[in-house]
Amino acid sequence: MDEPIVIIQEPPSSGKQRHGCLAVYLTFMVIVNAVLALYFLVGAESIRENADEMPEWVIPALFVVSIFNLLCAVALFQWKKWGFWGFVCSAIVVFCINVSIGSDPASAGRGLLSIAILYGVLQIGKKRNGWTQLE
Repeated sequence: MDEPIVIIQEPPSSGKQRHGCLAVYLTFMVIVNAVLALYFLVGAESIRENADEMPEWVIPALFVVSIFNLLCAVALFQWKKWGFWGFVCSAIVVFCINVSIGSDPASAGRGLLSIAILYGVLQIGKKRNGWTQLE
């Protein structure tokens, strides 16, 4: 009995090219958020011991934000614009969490700097400008 021949074709190239700085920054964001998620999952007790006045809901909230950020970074690798807007939303949520636990607004606002950096890195390059290639 003859086996059917299966031909697997590569999907056509989208023609999109990522600038090296964008690739490095997105890789960095994937690694950092994966490590943070693991830290909030495994090190929750240690965090609670060192921050007596922190409400119980903060660590699970930061764990969820880290996982969400990881998904946003993967979405940006896949050229999805919602990944950027997801980062914007999570930065605002983290800012609110930090203010609610007593951080001064200036310290809490430093996290918003990552959005400016991400936007800047997305703007690098002419042909390989990441922002214009997002869907």
